[in-house]
Amino acid sequence: MNLQAGPDDRLLERVRSSLAVEPGAPTPARVAAALRSAGSVLGDAVVLEVTELLRAEISGAGPLDALLREPGVTDVLVNAPDAVWVDRGFGLERSTVRFRDEAAVRALAQRLATSAGRRLDDAQPFVDARLAGGVRLHAVLPPVSPVGTLVSLRVPAASTFGLDDLVSAGSVPEDMVPVLVAVVRSRLAFLVTGGTGSGKTTVLGALLGLADPGERLVIVEDSSELRPAHPHVVRLEARPPNVDGAGRIGLDDLVRHALRMRPDRLVVGEVRGPEVVDLLGALNTGHEGGCGTLHANSAADVPARLEALGVAAGLGRDAVHTQAAAALDVVVHLAKDGPGRRRVAELDLLSCTPAGRLVTVPALHTDADGELRHGAGAAGLDALLDERRRSR
Repeated sequence: MNLQAGPDDRLLERVRSSLAVEPGAPTPARVAAALRSAGSVLGDAVVLEVTELLRAEISGAGPLDALLREPGVTDVLVNAPDAVWVDRGFGLERSTVRFRDEAAVRALAQRLATSAGRRLDDAQPFVDARLAGGVRLHAVLPPVSPVGTLVSLRVPAASTFGLDDLVSAGSVPEDMVPVLVAVVRSRLAFLVTGGTGSGKTTVLGALLGLADPGERLVIVEDSSELRPAHPHVVRLEARPPNVDGAGRIGLDDLVRHALRMRPDRLVVGEVRGPEVVDLLGALNTGHEGGCGTLHANSAADVPARLEALGVAAGLGRDAVHTQAAAALDVVVHLAKDGPGRRRVAELDLLSCTPAGRLVTVPALHTDADGELRHGAGAAGLDALLDERRRSR
């Protein structure tokens, strides 16, 4: 091998075999000795490269480690050994990272699952877990994925974004800021909605940073992602069942416990299951200022989404609509305009029709030119904010 070239797969395999004889971390000294025993004399830079590659295989994310450490990376997706995609905040692009074969992808997925205390094998061919450091892992094995092992890694934001940061990035219209500040400080109950990857968690975190520093925020999440810039934050995180199917602690359990922790604001990171019943109940019994995120393609779809979740959890359709209308005040809806472009597109007032059906009424929205426009709900939102200000 050329002394200046990087390690090839056959050389790496010989080094792996040599190091496997004795337990221990792949230190540069051990790697150098293994290289000599394999008949290769390489420079210090290559020895360090081999050391890092083997360390990543043993304790990191293998070939994906370098991508996960890149600033700005939000997602790393493995579709096949030679098809690794990365989102650096501007949409997905194919990377140059490659795995040796399907077995290497499967081995990495299983090792990551094990490190998170989860099981991934033929009997349990999929896993959803949070890794050390906050990276969210989802993996699927064949035969559920016929083409091979699929791995999806979601990287948490490295820094907390404030509302000013989102305005500078073009995600929040500057003219909408006073209204968003008033919504939070008036302790209206609100949902941040949007599609997958629209930035709901980022916007919710920024809004929570506007809450009074004297308030106690109790945050309930399936996987800890919210990082509001606030001095008094308490977190509860759901727990999946163990390998025997026992020990599950769901968001619905955590919402009930959160209510006993003297919250000034109850925050549900993502409303997507039976916890909607407990959340609506809490917001209807004096817990002002509660909030969370909800997947919805449009603000107008929010009532239908709440209805589907509530009915699935055992509430009647009428009860869902009346409770939601009494519990929730505002919807902050986000849209994706293209790769890397996410913005608050609409601010809606939640209201109830004479027939008892929950509806969203647009109060503020941005047009195609980015100009802020008032909608039919603007007067109602102003009246609600004035009422809250007078009552405080």
